[in-house]
Amino acid sequence: MIVVVGIGADGMAGLPASSRRELTRATTIYGSPRQLALLDDSVSARRREWPSPLLPALGTLLEGAVSGDDGDVHDVHVVASGDPLLHGIGNTLIRLYGPDAVSVLPHVSSVTLACARVGWAVQDTEIISLVTAASHTAVRRGGQAVVLSRDGTSPATLARLLAETGRGDSELTVLEQLGGPGERRRSATAREWASRPPRDVDGLNVMAVRYLPDDRVAHALPDDALAHDGQLTKQSIRAVTLSALAPRPGELLWDVGAGSGSIAVEWCRSASGCSAVAFERDDTRRARVEANAVAFGAAVKVLGAAPDCFDDAPQPAAIFVGGGLTHPGLLDACLDRLPAGGRLVANLVTVESEGVVSQWYSRIGGTLRRFQHYHGEPVGGFTGWRPAMPVTQWVVTKR
Repeated sequence: MIVVVGIGADGMAGLPASSRRELTRATTIYGSPRQLALLDDSVSARRREWPSPLLPALGTLLEGAVSGDDGDVHDVHVVASGDPLLHGIGNTLIRLYGPDAVSVLPHVSSVTLACARVGWAVQDTEIISLVTAASHTAVRRGGQAVVLSRDGTSPATLARLLAETGRGDSELTVLEQLGGPGERRRSATAREWASRPPRDVDGLNVMAVRYLPDDRVAHALPDDALAHDGQLTKQSIRAVTLSALAPRPGELLWDVGAGSGSIAVEWCRSASGCSAVAFERDDTRRARVEANAVAFGAAVKVLGAAPDCFDDAPQPAAIFVGGGLTHPGLLDACLDRLPAGGRLVANLVTVESEGVVSQWYSRIGGTLRRFQHYHGEPVGGFTGWRPAMPVTQWVVTKR
């Protein structure tokens, strides 16, 4: 059995009796140097620091320890910060060994402590981890979140990103060493923090952020909310395209011929843990996709032209093709990379693209749809309808 014990910044003094008993009976305890340093003399077990990088060695390391150096079977103990199942190593160990082989004794999480300090209801608060994710994925257009920092530089980095994306009025509270004797709380607007970032932020910190102004939109952003040069899937078509792509939590999208990256951004906003890879051959447009991803906190990786850069991206759950359909071999390459059950959606506006798709449709089927929408515009003193270009959409699931 692997026993994972959560511990707070107050060390052994803050542990319940059950957690203290586990640590005092342990023969081997793994953890980071900071976590191991919180143990006192009542713990006689061998203390072993995690190797770096951790994941490649984790399975082998613990499998060897479970058998024991003396040939007997021993429980292996792990000490972790706060609640080990909240973006913690407890989840990793359960994935590796299964829930029956891992017992978790959680401590009060840093999220709960942070919400208690600022007076927020936990259920109304988003949890964002920057421990491994890019800093811009903590940018939001409203609401409130507890952000788990990677290190002492995370608050200044996030404050700068918020200021740069029009969220400088956001209220940023940095909470250091939560629950310990060295606990400290500092609050400022993101703009103030970015202009005068403190240099002494402890590496053990979380941020409570209220994002202002609050202009959240649940689905289909207005066109003018995204930076673009006209190469943009318009709002109404974007809505039906996301419906066809049917994103599910944690899935990866390839946005091929990304243009402004509007589909990739909307995909990432649609469900928890969704991410995207945007393929775009034009340098200026790639920079624009990156800017839109930062502005909306979207986990989008931007690569060069498709299909040349396909080998640089992990396998997708779905592919959207918004441009380049007439490029020789593009659709072949997309369908080759798509797993069985994966979805492909292609939007097209030219006769030449329709010719390519009609051949594929006749071979493997799917669904063909055409959308035509109109805008009301002034005609003298009256209002008339001006048509947008019709969009043909092909939707297919790989078998």
